[in-house]
Amino acid sequence: METESEPYVRLATLRQLHQVMADMNTARSLADTLQTVADGVVTGLGYELACVNLVRPDGDLVVAAFAGNPAAEALITGRVGSRESWERRLSMGEHWGDLVFISHTEGWVLDDDDVPQWYTDGPAPRFEDEWHPSDRLFAPMYTPAAPGGSCGELIGVLSVDRPRNGRRPGAWGREALQMYAFQAAIAISNARLRSNMQRALVRLEREQQALRASEESFRQAFEYAPSGMAIAEMGGDQHGRILRTNDALCRLLGRPASAMRRYSFSDLVHPEDIGTLLRTSAEGGRAELRLGRRDGTYVWVSLRNSVVADAADGPRFLLTHVEDIEERKRRELQLAHRASHDSLTGLPNSAELRSRLSSRLCRRATHPGALESLDAAYGHPAYDVNGHGFDLLPGGTEAYDAFDHHVHTVAPEGERDDGTKGLAVLFCDLDGFKSINDRFGHNAGDAVLIEVARRLTRGVRDGDTVARLGGDEFVVLADGLGRADAQDLAVRLRNEIIQPIRVDGRAMRVGASFGIGWAHCGMTADEVLKSADERMYVEKRSRPKQHRRAG
Repeated sequence: METESEPYVRLATLRQLHQVMADMNTARSLADTLQTVADGVVTGLGYELACVNLVRPDGDLVVAAFAGNPAAEALITGRVGSRESWERRLSMGEHWGDLVFISHTEGWVLDDDDVPQWYTDGPAPRFEDEWHPSDRLFAPMYTPAAPGGSCGELIGVLSVDRPRNGRRPGAWGREALQMYAFQAAIAISNARLRSNMQRALVRLEREQQALRASEESFRQAFEYAPSGMAIAEMGGDQHGRILRTNDALCRLLGRPASAMRRYSFSDLVHPEDIGTLLRTSAEGGRAELRLGRRDGTYVWVSLRNSVVADAADGPRFLLTHVEDIEERKRRELQLAHRASHDSLTGLPNSAELRSRLSSRLCRRATHPGALESLDAAYGHPAYDVNGHGFDLLPGGTEAYDAFDHHVHTVAPEGERDDGTKGLAVLFCDLDGFKSINDRFGHNAGDAVLIEVARRLTRGVRDGDTVARLGGDEFVVLADGLGRADAQDLAVRLRNEIIQPIRVDGRAMRVGASFGIGWAHCGMTADEVLKSADERMYVEKRSRPKQHRRAG
């Protein structure tokens, strides 16, 4: 480029400068932009050599592009100079605006620093403005500054050498190089932005591909899971409404997917299990409960919830895993039934009888010392405002009528029926049963016990308990009876038992003696049973022997 003043700049030179700047801003990648910047210095600004030193993320500068000398390009491209050395260079020499010119007379001190550089040979200058082979000219490239501010952030440095006219650039040449460095900084910044955006788009596409693959994997796992799966809304007015179900859950409940979307799990759960469902945390809770089938039956399931989010801060859904545990529950119930029921007759056994009886009784504290001990143990008074004491339930817990809703069990007073209703305990002992075992064997005796159990169960009300205490002894718990009611019940049951029992074609008879005891709070289960047992023996001894034996 000519070094003449502005009025003498050739139009062709301006056209050439315009073209290299246009090329610089139309490059397709960051690497292409950097190389175009270096080439533009050579083709548009009249220098034989140009180098683009780009600031790296760590602050040092790397030789990112070179133009004008293939040998020098191979030598220094990719090499790094420290930021400290570059700042030293940019603080030396003459400052022509933003440009930095370091004359050969002082540039020799830079020969041994770590900035990559090339050396050119040539004769010493013959006149004042002639270019020396060791002269250095740098054009720093800054990001555009904010309005009213100083220069922006340094993004690189253009190094130029050997002007074609052999002279140091004049005013026009300096301003042209400075403008070119400014435009190069914009082009490089834009190229970096495009490059970052392209990388971000590639990364986003990969993430979307991974997401689509993950969604497909989830769909496959959800749809074809061997156990039931459902997705339900979480929060809002439609909380718990089922949005999607898999085939396994539809088959388990016998309901089509379209029908399932009309329900929530609270609509399907067994009424007795609603509390269990409500107590189950929506943030990953687990529960075992019964869900209703289309045919009206219920199936035991293990229900496990997990919360999933559709996107960051987006709607949340409830992923519910439903496992069929009907067989396990049936086995558990069978084991529990075996533990609490007599294996021969199927009636509640002695342990279950005592448990049911104890659940109706409470032990009342009867002296101030006991109540004072409650004060200390539980941190509240043992007396209420009316002077009534708290009750001690089995296991040591306290209960109070007004707050725990415990209904005290009381017994009718005296031998006459005073209208009081209580919990009657009928102790039944079979008469003549031993002779059946002795004459006909234990199989016949077992058959008699089974039939007696059936007759006792048939003769009581729903909600009453018939239990086998052991051997040929049975106990009936009948609540809400007065004395006359209990005596009538004992007579009816005795009349049922004494009817002939056919076993292997033989008619057998057993008698029955009943003792009626009354449960009331303050007694233990054993005390109640002992009282009824004693009354049974009194009743047995009071009857003639021939009336007690079986025919």
